[in-house]
Amino acid sequence: MMVIAIVVLGGAYLLYGRYLQNKWGIDPNAKTPAYEMEDGVDYVPADTNVVFGHQFASIAGAGPINGPIQAAIFGWLPVLLWILIGGVFFGAVQDFASMYASVKNKGRTIGYIIEEYIGKLGKKLFLLFCWLFCILVVAAFADVVAGTFNGFAADKAGEVTKVVANGAVATTSMLFIIEAVALGFFLKYSKFNKWINTLVAIALLIVAIVLGLNFPMYLNLSVWHIIIFAYILIASVTPVWALLQPRDYLNSYLLIFMIVGAVIGVFVANPACNLDAFTAFAIPDANGNPQYLFPILFVTIACGAVSGFHSLVSSGTASKQIKNEKNMLPVSFGAMLMESMLAILALIAVASFSKGEAAAQGLTTQPQIFAGAIANFLSVIGLPHSLVFTLINLAVSAFALTSLDSVARVGRLSFQEFWLDSDTDDDNMSPFVKLMTNKYFATIITLVLAFLLTKVGYAEIWPLFGSANQLLSVLALVACAVFLKKTKRQGCMLWIPMVFMMAVTFTALGMTIYKLTKALFSVGLDLGNSLQLIFAVLLLILGVLVAIQGVKKLCEKSESKKAAA
Repeated sequence: MMVIAIVVLGGAYLLYGRYLQNKWGIDPNAKTPAYEMEDGVDYVPADTNVVFGHQFASIAGAGPINGPIQAAIFGWLPVLLWILIGGVFFGAVQDFASMYASVKNKGRTIGYIIEEYIGKLGKKLFLLFCWLFCILVVAAFADVVAGTFNGFAADKAGEVTKVVANGAVATTSMLFIIEAVALGFFLKYSKFNKWINTLVAIALLIVAIVLGLNFPMYLNLSVWHIIIFAYILIASVTPVWALLQPRDYLNSYLLIFMIVGAVIGVFVANPACNLDAFTAFAIPDANGNPQYLFPILFVTIACGAVSGFHSLVSSGTASKQIKNEKNMLPVSFGAMLMESMLAILALIAVASFSKGEAAAQGLTTQPQIFAGAIANFLSVIGLPHSLVFTLINLAVSAFALTSLDSVARVGRLSFQEFWLDSDTDDDNMSPFVKLMTNKYFATIITLVLAFLLTKVGYAEIWPLFGSANQLLSVLALVACAVFLKKTKRQGCMLWIPMVFMMAVTFTALGMTIYKLTKALFSVGLDLGNSLQLIFAVLLLILGVLVAIQGVKKLCEKSESKKAAA
C-alpha cells in the first residue's frame, strides 16, 4: 500500500500536475494579487514554504486520519482506491483550480468567481451556503479541540482524574500560538534566508513540545470553550503575517515530521494487513440502520480525497499570499497529495490491528488508533512507545486547532462579501452595509452562532459536516469549470468529478433529511437533531440552486465576450 501510494502520488504531481499547469497556463512574470492588492492584513506576499505550510496545515487537521479509519468498515480496497483516485483526479484538481481561478481574479474567493462568471444571485446563494458551512465547522471543531484540551475526566464511579496527555497537548498548543506571534515578527522584519527561518521554526517547535510534556495545563471543558473562541476571535482579524502564516508554518513541520516518521515506521515494521479487502456494500450501524458504501464512503473520506473546505482555503487565504504564479502548483496540488499520503498512513494504521486489538489496548478514538499504530511501528527501531504515542496525539490535536482560525476567517470573509457587489462604492456605503461588512462585527456574529451550536456537542452536528463539505466541493468545481470555459481554457477534467460528487452529496443529504423527518413524525426531535434538519434542508436547497445556475452557464453554447485573463 505504501509503495503504491508513493508511486501514484509522486507520479501524479510530476505528470498530471504539470500537465494541468501547462494546459491552463501560468505567467511567472505576472504581478500576483499578494503584491497588487497588498494590505498587510489578508494580502501579504510570502515564500513558497510559508504558504505551503499555511495551506497544508489548514486543510489537514484530523480529517485525513478520522475519515479512512471510519470508512475501513467497508474494507481496505475501496478506501485505498478512493484516496488515490479521489486525491489525484478530484481533490488536487479542485484545490489547484480554486487557487488558479482566485489568483487570476485578484485573489478573490470562489464567491466572487461565481458572481463574475455565473451571476450575482449565484454568488449570494453560495456565500450564504459558505457562511452556514463555516458556522457548522467552527462549532464542531471547537468542541473537538476543547475535548482534546480538557484536563479532567470522570470514570464510571464519577471520580474525576487529571488527563496528563490532554494537559500536555493544551500547553504545547498555547505555546505554539505565543511562539507563532514571535516568529511572525521575526519572518517579517529579519532578512535571513529561508533555511535560517526553517531552523528557527524547528527550534521553537521542539521547545514548545518539551515544555508541553513537562508542564501540562489542566482546565475543564467549559473554560476551554471560552478560551478557544476568544482565540479564534483574535486570530480571525489579526494580520495573517502576525499569527496565521507563522503558526501554520510551525504546525506544518510538526505534521511533516509525523508523516515522515510514520512512513519510515511502515517500511521498518512491515506490519501485516488484518483488514479484509472488501466486506459488504451495506454495513449496519450501532442502531441497526444500514450504512451504504455509496454514498457513505465518499462522504466519510473527504479531506484525504476531495474536500470542499480546501477550495475556501485555496481561494480565501492562500491565494492572497502567493508571490509568484509558479508557486500555485506545489502549494495547492502538492499539499493535497501530501494529505492523501496521510490518509493512506491512517488506512495502514487501522489495518495493522487485528479485530478487537485496538479496543483491548484502550485505543477508542481515531487519532488514538493512528497514534498507537505508528508508535507500534517505530518501537521496532527502539523509540519509546509512550513518547511516540504522545507526540503523534499532540500533532493531530494541534492541527485540529490550526483548521479553526482558517475556517473562522473564511466565514468572516463570506459574511462580508455577501453584502458587497463588484460595483459597490466603498466610500458611499449605507450605515447598514458598513456595519455588515465591518470585519469585527462579521467575526462576532459568526462566532456567536457557532458558540451556541457548540453547546449542542459536535456528535450531534458532525454527521452533517461530511455532506455539506462534499456539496461545497461540487459548487467549487462548478465555479472553476465555468471560469475555465469563459476564459477559453480547457476545463473538461473537472466535469466527471463535478457530476460524481453531485450524485454523492445530493444522495447523502437526501438520506439525512429522510431519516430526520421520519424521526420527527415518529418520536420527535431534540434540539441537536432539529438543528441538523434545518441546516440539512437549507444546505441542500442552496447547493441545488447554485449548482443549477452554474451548470446552465456551463452548457451555454454562446461564446463569452470575456477574454482570457
